[in-house]
Amino acid sequence: MANPIAEFAMKPTQPVEPNVNVTALLQSMSKTGFQGRKLGESLGIWTDMVRDEECTILMGLSGAMIPAGMQNCLIELVRNRLVDVIVSTGANIFHDTCEHLGVRHYLGHHHADDSALFEQGIDRIYDVFAYEGQFREIDAEIARFAGELAPFKGSSREFIERLGRWLMEQRPEGRSLVATCAEHGVPIFIPALCDSSIGIGLVMARRQGISIDVDQIADTDEITKIVEDAEKTGVIYVGGGVPKNFIQQTQVIASIHDQNLGGHAYAIQYTTDAPHWGGLSGCTFEEAISWGKEAPQSPRVQCFCDATIALPIITSGLLGSGVKRARTKP
Repeated sequence: MANPIAEFAMKPTQPVEPNVNVTALLQSMSKTGFQGRKLGESLGIWTDMVRDEECTILMGLSGAMIPAGMQNCLIELVRNRLVDVIVSTGANIFHDTCEHLGVRHYLGHHHADDSALFEQGIDRIYDVFAYEGQFREIDAEIARFAGELAPFKGSSREFIERLGRWLMEQRPEGRSLVATCAEHGVPIFIPALCDSSIGIGLVMARRQGISIDVDQIADTDEITKIVEDAEKTGVIYVGGGVPKNFIQQTQVIASIHDQNLGGHAYAIQYTTDAPHWGGLSGCTFEEAISWGKEAPQSPRVQCFCDATIALPIITSGLLGSGVKRARTKP
């Protein structure tokens, strides 16, 4: 009887060795099992994207990453050209704007009396606290920016780029993902901008008679053109949600317009959502192949891990590896 195991190229696992070098640690983890292995494998695929001079790298950013302290990781990814395009929830960019303007997020606790917090004007994001009054001040600042920009009609990408440059003018000593992206020419798209405090600020502006119109259809067209013009694309999803589908659907839109690009050439996702519930945030890349969103032979990995664990580790691994961008044009 044939040995079924003989059909596979069997390679033994290699027990991971503790290592103060994060890059070496991740490379070692890629030869183990379970989600530690997936995290290690994601370093290899991301590195391949960076070294591929034809690849445009798009990142989808969901979840409360800025309140949870991921801002500097994201800034370093942009500064080191490890991503080319960001698609984010509006909330992340709002909280990023808050930090640039000096409004902080605070260490809290998930076992808090939320009624008492409400009475004290404190908002809770799991175990992070923030002052509602300060958030409303930033809403008003966004409305003020809209007033200076008006009349405006354009994509969220154009609006956020101008916001980033305005932040640098208003607070040169400030630090934010928005300002860093504006400085380095990395576009940020927010396809559900109204579903955030940025949307609240723009409603305030509109009710003051300010002419401000963020064209979300222009967003879809602009990002699809980026994908259509790229030789190949790699995608990285932190969480899932709207940013994930917004990037994924570019392949479908391109195919409708007779540009069958064959799907994204590389794919990574860090998520805590499981596929068996049927939601897009947990949807596997294999399922995406059926839609033409991922290339059938693409190197791909989904790591089921809290992004606040995965993102600092993988960013440190990338920076520690010294990998340099092969792509010459932004």
